[in-house]
Amino acid sequence: MDKPIRVLVAKPGLDGHDRGAKVIARALRDAGMEVIYTGLRQTPEQIVAAAVQEDVDVVAMSILSGAHNHLFPKVVRLLKEEGIEDVLVLGGGVIPEDDIPGLKEAGVEGIFTPGTPTKEVIEFIKGNVKK
Repeated sequence: MDKPIRVLVAKPGLDGHDRGAKVIARALRDAGMEVIYTGLRQTPEQIVAAAVQEDVDVVAMSILSGAHNHLFPKVVRLLKEEGIEDVLVLGGGVIPEDDIPGLKEAGVEGIFTPGTPTKEVIEFIKGNVKK
């Protein structure tokens, strides 16, 4: 029996709104994944430390504050500095279309904006997790 996919759902930065993150966390859990939710206002360092401690397969970050171009790539960089390159990194939230190519180039492998069906996120994870 395969172990379930472990997903860390994180809210980086000063954003205090987590409804979308909780919706995604519940959908992933209902799809059979193990979900660890870090809570609000996490630093990139806290997110990476939790990813290491929890031995996750996916780091999924949600942001509404507009700091995604700084915070998402920093998490990717810190994961690499820890020697972790087999974790799927995702971002979601209010992210302008023009910012998506740069985030993907920085190592954020999937970007999901408001209105994305949860089924699409689940399928992306199942199809791209690095097990």
